Amino acid sequence: MTLTLPHPQTLEKSVINNTVLLTNISWQTYESMVQDWEEKAGYHLTYNQGFLEIMSPLKPHEENKKIIGRFVESMTEELEIEVYSLGSLTCKRKDLLRGFEPDECYYIQNEDKIWNKEQINLEQDPPPDLIIEIDITSSSLKNLDLYADFGIPEVWLYNQEKIKFYHLENKTYLESENSLAFPFLKVSDLAYFLELKKTTKETSLIKQFRQWLKTKINQSS
Repeated sequence: MTLTLPHPQTLEKSVINNTVLLTNISWQTYESMVQDWEEKAGYHLTYNQGFLEIMSPLKPHEENKKIIGRFVESMTEELEIEVYSLGSLTCKRKDLLRGFEPDECYYIQNEDKIWNKEQINLEQDPPPDLIIEIDITSSSLKNLDLYADFGIPEVWLYNQEKIKFYHLENKTYLESENSLAFPFLKVSDLAYFLELKKTTKETSLIKQFRQWLKTKINQSS
C-alpha cells in the first residue's frame, strides 16, 4: 500500500525531535517529495526501499558541516586543484530504490566528468568522491551500507567528539588514518582543528588552518 502524504506545509509541522520516519512509501512518492521539498532549506530526505526519513538539522549540525566544508574548500584552493561542491545534492538511484542528501559532497577526482553537466544521473555518472556527514541527531536510515551501494569512495563522519575517515574497498568501508582525496591529511590533523574550533572564532580558525596547510605544502614540495 502506498501512503498518501499531506502537503509539505502540513507534514513539516509533524517533524518532532527533528526527525519523522514514514513507511510504505513508493519510489514515485519519494520523487514527488524531493520535488515538492527542493526549495525547503533545512530539510533532508533519505529513502531506503520503502522507508522515508525527513530530518531538520539543528544548529550544531549545521555549523560543523559548514566548518568542515570550509576546510575542504581551503585545501582545494591552496593546492590549486579543481573541485565541484554540491552541498546536499540529492543522490538517488531508482535501480537501488535508495536516495539520500549528504550534509556536504564534493567531486574532486571525478570533477572533470561532472562540472558542466546540467543534471547528474547516478545510474550512469560517478557518485561524489567525498561526502561529509555530521552524526549529531542520528539518522535511522543513513549508514555506511547506503553509501557503499552508491559506490562513494570516501566518507568523513563527525559526531562532535570524533571524526573518522572511511575508504570504500570491495564494497566495504574501512577506517583510515589518511584522506583518500587529500593523502597528506591525517584524521588527527582535522581532529586538532575541530577541537580548536571550540575556543576559536571561524575566521581565525580558517586562517590558522590555511597557515598550517601552506606549511604542509612547502614541506612536501
